[in-house]
Formats: sequence, structure tokens, C-alpha cells
Amino acid sequence: MARPQYESWVREILRCPVGGHPLLDVVDDHGAPALQCAEDCDGTGRRRRYPVTDGIPVLLADDAVVVTV
Repeated sequence: MARPQYESWVREILRCPVGGHPLLDVVDDHGAPALQCAEDCDGTGRRRRYPVTDGIPVLLADDAVVVTV
């Protein structure tokens, strides 16, 4: 699945709604595009990963998955 491309100004303002951290482009466990906190957000070594649905980031805390890095 192709990673969505955003205008640079949009990319700069996308932040984790919980911790306010910048978000990195990643792929989830199924190979789908996602955005993940660049910094620990839910404890040491844990970060929130947000799905991207049809090219639109779903930045809702309830839809995030907490992953260990």
C-alpha cells in the first residue's frame, strides 16, 4: 500500500493529540501506512501509532495502538 504524500505545511502541523509529539511515517503490522509518535508517549519505550485510512490520518486517541519500540 502506498504511503500518502502530504504538503510540507500539513506534515509540519501533524502531532500526536495525546502527547503533542511529532509523528513519523511508518507501516503497521499489516503493511498499511500509519503515523507513530517520534517520542515515548505512553511510558518508557512505548509510543502511539495512528492509522491512516484512505490517505487520511485518524488522530483519535481511542483509535491509536500503543507499540513498544
